[in-house]
Amino acid sequence: MELQIKQVISWMEKTNEKIQSNKEYLTSLDQAIGDGDHGLNMARGFQEVVNKLSSSNYTYVSDVLKDVSMTLLSKVGGASGPLYGTAFLKMSTALKGIETVDYPQFKKAVVEAVNGVKERGKANKGEKTMIDVWEPIVDFLQKQDNLEAKELESTAEKAMEATQDLKATKGRAAYLKERSIGHLDPGSVSSYYIFAALSEVLEEGA
Repeated sequence: MELQIKQVISWMEKTNEKIQSNKEYLTSLDQAIGDGDHGLNMARGFQEVVNKLSSSNYTYVSDVLKDVSMTLLSKVGGASGPLYGTAFLKMSTALKGIETVDYPQFKKAVVEAVNGVKERGKANKGEKTMIDVWEPIVDFLQKQDNLEAKELESTAEKAMEATQDLKATKGRAAYLKERSIGHLDPGSVSSYYIFAALSEVLEEGA
């Protein structure tokens, strides 16, 4: 796999499309176990990301990811802005000065992203958060010599679906305790959209 600037921008555009078209769905998931604003916050944030990227010129992939991070940090409310902003900032730092990202570099960047989100959110796998998608993606990447786009999406989808059976122990959903079981975690669903969008970009470039 190779990721260049145009593909990273396409990744963000496809992510935005998925989030915009599922905005109400994300909101309904968050109304069940959270603040009810995840859909609106993510839709606003990723629309601003696309606006920013379309009006800027870039030399390195890391520069694109840094703008993604800064935009999400400033435009997405609640806990999601800092967490997603941290993920893309850590990826940007890991890929600093690289024009074309290869698979080992991408893998390292996602590992850094997960470590950053875990530190920022004080969350671990199994607590019904976005980590429950991001960490299985890391595990999947570590086992591969190259990235199979369809397997990337199916890994993210299975991880997302598995959050339905988890009891939340972090964030507002934790107040519900056992009543949080049976609901998908909104952050895991939006994380799935991010990796599903990346899968589409990689398939197009295959």
